Amino acid sequence: MSTFSELVQNRRSAMNFVENISIPRAELEEMFSLARLAPSSSNLQHTHYKVITDLVLKEQLRKDANNQYKIHTASAVIMVYGDKNAYLQAPEIYSGLKLLGAMSQAEYDSTIQSINDSYIGNDQFQRDEAIRNASLSAMQFMLIAKDKGWDSCPMIGFDPAAVNATLGVPDNFVPALMITIGKDNKHKIRPRGYRKPVHEFVEFI
Repeated sequence: MSTFSELVQNRRSAMNFVENISIPRAELEEMFSLARLAPSSSNLQHTHYKVITDLVLKEQLRKDANNQYKIHTASAVIMVYGDKNAYLQAPEIYSGLKLLGAMSQAEYDSTIQSINDSYIGNDQFQRDEAIRNASLSAMQFMLIAKDKGWDSCPMIGFDPAAVNATLGVPDNFVPALMITIGKDNKHKIRPRGYRKPVHEFVEFI
């Protein structure tokens, strides 16, 4: 097992995958079980994943994503969505803490009210939070996948409306990004692109 520093350094965005390699569902479920521990604002767990392994559906997604070849070779295509209506789950999410006595009724009521005040009637905030939280989860998933020996690539080069129509998702699901995952075709790997030195993007004040 790699150290975390090695994992971060070794993770690359795979541009092409070795074809005809399947990811066992049990292994995917194990990765998502760890990804669910990613930070989530107010623990609302906005993220919703759709994992596509069906070959016909995958090829349709390829058309929806500018015919990118890595979708064809990937073992799976994962759409990462953020739920704008995640705040509606707050009562259910916090009820467990109340039942355990870790949160008083007053604390429970105050927390739910605070969440509702932030979200209700604020579509821009709902959308921003959906994308922010889904992106945090997606990054954690990609690191977990790398730790399990799988390569991935985050993508935004797709038609959101077309992808949503293909997958039949509700309007409250905001597409944050698409992830292709599989085994990187090492014969076609490119050198890592230029990365800015720390002093160019970090200010200590």
